[in-house]
Amino acid sequence: GTPPPNCGQLCVSLRYSYGSQQLIVRVLRARDLPPKDPNGSSDPYVKIYLLPERKRKFQTKVHRKTLNPVFDETFTFGVPFAELPSRRLQLSLYDFDRFSRHDLIGVVTLENLLELAERGGPETPVWRDIMEGSGEKPDLGEVNFSLCYLPTAGRLTVTVIRATNLRAMDL
Repeated sequence: GTPPPNCGQLCVSLRYSYGSQQLIVRVLRARDLPPKDPNGSSDPYVKIYLLPERKRKFQTKVHRKTLNPVFDETFTFGVPFAELPSRRLQLSLYDFDRFSRHDLIGVVTLENLLELAERGGPETPVWRDIMEGSGEKPDLGEVNFSLCYLPTAGRLTVTVIRATNLRAMDL
């Protein structure tokens, strides 16, 4: 298959504070971002989520007209040590646009957070390729469902179990 389009790289460092049970995330910089604006540049910023929870998120400042932004901002997520293995850190890069919906540039997802936080001492920068965001729409919540296929009957049964974190749509 064709290699995925190059969306640049993101540099972060992680530290876990056992005393305060906090994951400290430093968003350092990005490089070689794809240009999103007609002028061949971008106005990038990063949104940071600690999955599976998406309610609490942080956002860096917007950096104007650059494909190699230096963010150097630190964010802190309170997360009990026992929960770290089941958590993933998602960093979504967007191109800020005053007039339309912000363009998703791409996404970096980090797993093994403790390992990354402990590796090579605190605050060791980690570079990761930014994966093309699959046209990710604004987050509207999650649906949990199960599928059951009966080959003999040629029937697919879809059971919707529950929906969570739905976005309020009514006033």
